[in-house]
Order: sequence, then C-alpha cells, then structure tokens
Amino acid sequence: MRPVMYLLALCTACLFVLPGKLHAQTTTYIILRHAEKDTTAPGSTAMQADPPLSKKGQERAQLLLDVLKEYKPDAIYSTNYARTKATVAPLAKKFNKEVQIYDPRNLGAFAGQLAKEEGKTIIIVGHSNTAPALVNFLIKEKKYEPLDESIYNQFWVVTMLHGMGSAKAITY
Repeated sequence: MRPVMYLLALCTACLFVLPGKLHAQTTTYIILRHAEKDTTAPGSTAMQADPPLSKKGQERAQLLLDVLKEYKPDAIYSTNYARTKATVAPLAKKFNKEVQIYDPRNLGAFAGQLAKEEGKTIIIVGHSNTAPALVNFLIKEKKYEPLDESIYNQFWVVTMLHGMGSAKAITY
C-alpha cells in the first residue's frame, strides 16, 4: 500500500510543478533603430556622436505608438544617446516604463541578459549597425546586415521559445 501512496503523491506533485516547466512562455523582442537624427543642429556634425532627433524623427517616434500598438512592453531599453532615448520616450510615457540603458559595445552580453527573460515583451532601440546585430545575437544566426543610413522605417520582431529564436523584419 505504501508504494501506491508514494506514487500517487509523486504524480500529484508533478501536476503542480511540471506545467510551468513544460509550457515555457514565448518572449518577444521588438528591436528598432532610432528615428531620424538632426545633423543640422549646432554641434551635430558627423563627428558629433549625440545629435537630437529631427522634426521628422520626432514625428516617427510618435508614429511608433500606432505602429507598435499591439505590443505592451514589460521593459524598454535604449542606448545612452539622445536620439535613441527620444525615439522610445513616447512609448515609455504611454506604458509608464523607465527606459533602461544598455551598452551597444557589448551586444553579446546584453543578448545573454535578454535571453534570461521569459514570457515578456521587450522593446529595444539601437542604431543602424547594432539593431540588426542584436537580432543576429538573439537568433544565433548571422542573418541581418547593418541598415543603410537612410533607413528608419524598419524593425524586427524576434520571438524566443525554448531558447530558439526566429526573427521577422517589418517595414512600416
């Protein structure tokens, strides 16, 4: 009789513990490049690393509220530049999220940090070279090249499940 009771108790415990492990949650990353920068602003020459958004860039940042309306971010990340932080500022305000800063010079470590998140939706803004590179790190495949400097209307949706990722490039 004892072995049967032990087996019944073990099976009951499995019903409560294993479902969370068996049904891993999908994590979604929305990765985009910053909106148009104002290279005519004082001090914003090609050598200046931190120009603000242009008027068109500010409009694009507002447009993202509509473009990304189906996503409710759990976290928002940006590099520590005026143009990237300004690109996601309207989203951060709408969802009452603090914009967290990441280092674009260490994308491998950042991708590793992001991979630990499960069941969340995370928006990340970077640059023409770092946004596609981050996508590649997450999906563990060199699939996307840096964006041309003139492209601001593309982003990626990366979906992760069981450590495996897939990405879709979206133009808006």
